Amino acid sequence: MCGIVGYVGARPSEDILLAGLARLEYRGYDSAGIAVIDEAGSLGSRKKAGKLQALRDSLAEHPLPDGTTGIGHTRWATHGGPTDANAHPHLADEDRLALIHNGIIENFAELRAELEADGVSFRSETDTEVAAALIGREYRRTGDLRTAFRAVVNRLEGAFTLLALHQDEPGLVVAARRNSPLVVGLGEGENFLGSDVAAFVEHTRRALAIGQDEIVAITPEAVVVTDFEGNAVESTPFEVSWDSAAAEKGGWPSFMAKEVAEQSEAVANTIRGRIKDSAVVIPELDGLDDLFRDVDRIIVTACGTAAYAAMVGKYAIEQWARVPVDVELAHEFRYRDPVIGERTLVVSISQSGETMDTLMAVKYARERGARTLSICNTQGATIPRESDAVVYTHAGPEVAVASTKAFVAQITALLLLGLHMGRVRGSLPAEESAAAVLELENLPAKIDDVLDAEQERVSQLAGWMADTRSVLFLGRHVGYPIALEGALKLKEISYIHAEGFAAGELKHGPIALIEPGQPVFVIVPSPRHSALLHAKVVSNIQEIRARGARVIVVAEEGDAAVLPFADEVIRIPLAGALFEPLLAVVPLQIFAMALATAKGLDVDQPRNLAKSVTVE
Repeated sequence: MCGIVGYVGARPSEDILLAGLARLEYRGYDSAGIAVIDEAGSLGSRKKAGKLQALRDSLAEHPLPDGTTGIGHTRWATHGGPTDANAHPHLADEDRLALIHNGIIENFAELRAELEADGVSFRSETDTEVAAALIGREYRRTGDLRTAFRAVVNRLEGAFTLLALHQDEPGLVVAARRNSPLVVGLGEGENFLGSDVAAFVEHTRRALAIGQDEIVAITPEAVVVTDFEGNAVESTPFEVSWDSAAAEKGGWPSFMAKEVAEQSEAVANTIRGRIKDSAVVIPELDGLDDLFRDVDRIIVTACGTAAYAAMVGKYAIEQWARVPVDVELAHEFRYRDPVIGERTLVVSISQSGETMDTLMAVKYARERGARTLSICNTQGATIPRESDAVVYTHAGPEVAVASTKAFVAQITALLLLGLHMGRVRGSLPAEESAAAVLELENLPAKIDDVLDAEQERVSQLAGWMADTRSVLFLGRHVGYPIALEGALKLKEISYIHAEGFAAGELKHGPIALIEPGQPVFVIVPSPRHSALLHAKVVSNIQEIRARGARVIVVAEEGDAAVLPFADEVIRIPLAGALFEPLLAVVPLQIFAMALATAKGLDVDQPRNLAKSVTVE
């Protein structure tokens, strides 16, 4: 959550900070602010509740003096409501020091009480101002920002990324991180800080990820990384694989529309370089063959959309690798004392690689001797660095809060993992592997076929249903997690009630929700793969249709059995059973996006949500 930008160099910092915050708007926020040190060596700050435009308007009306050192922040309220006073930056040391913060400082109450006893008064309700006041007090004692900063971060508990500057030390920004993301952008005669690389990719693609419990000090000429005790830390730079143009709308009406259209490319990029001689070989997993042979259980842990990708992956990995797979919500996993050990492989899935619940699950698993593998879309992120191995999805930047292309890329990565493990374990015949690889290679073109054939009609259907108050989704087998994902997308961006159910559960309770006119999407499995499953889902359709439901069916081309019982049929190309989810989800994404648009809602930045949830 929240966006962070820092800059030191020779250029006006305000423009760089505001542009960086604009690139981080997708993370979710309710206020914004900046602080700069001007050419006269004075610190100026401005912050406003609301969207970034409110801050821009305030700066236009009352400009800050030019400066070349600055920090900027977009806040998602935790301690204290979304007000001007609670927005960041927070000032201390007679307004000569500014601090911004992502995360939650868990021991802020006792620290605040200590400061109040020392005569400090506060202007906000935030935990962040407590940290600012502590650093200000230490600065008055030491006269050195690095020293004061290090003394304070060692007293803080919880999750935080902190950036600070002081007007007595222009050309310097000091930052620290614990359980919250922070990356450095490496420039020529200038350096940058950001909560992710989008903050500075317009200016440089050379980056450095800051590790757990590390402090970084940036000046125009140098980047110095230490641990919380002040010991030097060696860090390896990496190259960002996409440029700033990839994070622009490029003429699309929304980022979500652009990212839905990019799904075939995301799948193709995830597959690229991982197929050899009609078999899946994942280079990043070299040297792990013994682990894959010895593992007797896999736990896939994730949250939200990523958890539904995990549910699809479970079917594939169990079928091809013949090893039991459990899917666990990351925020539940470590709180129930799970039975794991050295023959357990814990696979974590996170688009950002910074999802706090998932990160804590990975750490928990490692502490108990399990091996860990992450599936991630973001280079330099924390979860991959905390894992024994990583499979990157290469989907490119996903800006819209509601995940689309990252979801299909995550499923693709899990399919690749299942095929890779099946080959290593000898559980997957070569002929079946080759057929699955061919299915994978054909997926991008088939996704484009769905977009070309169904986008206009599904969008029109959504327009007709703009006043709908509730939508239900049903699926079986791999269609079940797609029903869950279809409902989640609708909830996220259209703010209407939506629920996904396993179709077999219908008569065990959910059928009570069916009333005349109730819209129900049904993901129908292919009769070519399982005539029995297909027949049972068609029976479900008959049951809900008999009770007056309006039935919208997602079915493969040529499935005529559904026609007598469906009000609308959305067709997807023929595909293998385990590959159908990547096609079936596309019209559900389009429907959610079109319905939200018809209601006049912001599909990219839905209310109350953030792209990356970096607090527990």
